Amino acid sequence: MPLPSFHPAEGAARAWSAARAAVYGSVIGALAALFKTLGPLREAGLGARSSVETLIANLPEIAAAALAFALLCAGAAALRNFIVRRLV
Repeated sequence: MPLPSFHPAEGAARAWSAARAAVYGSVIGALAALFKTLGPLREAGLGARSSVETLIANLPEIAAAALAFALLCAGAAALRNFIVRRLV
């Protein structure tokens, strides 16, 4: 006996959008990097540096995190689509 589901059966095999997953991933990565850079867990010894100076100094790290999360999420969506096409 199959388990009950709230999702309709015809929508289960619909392909995920890798582009949408990449956009969501980049936003999540950028927010995570911003929290790390400007959040409460940052180093206490920043001295007289303002938040803007800290943000500009860590811009490459923020961009790298956004790119890494975008690639990770797009890859996961593409892998899911590949597996669904092979199994369904």
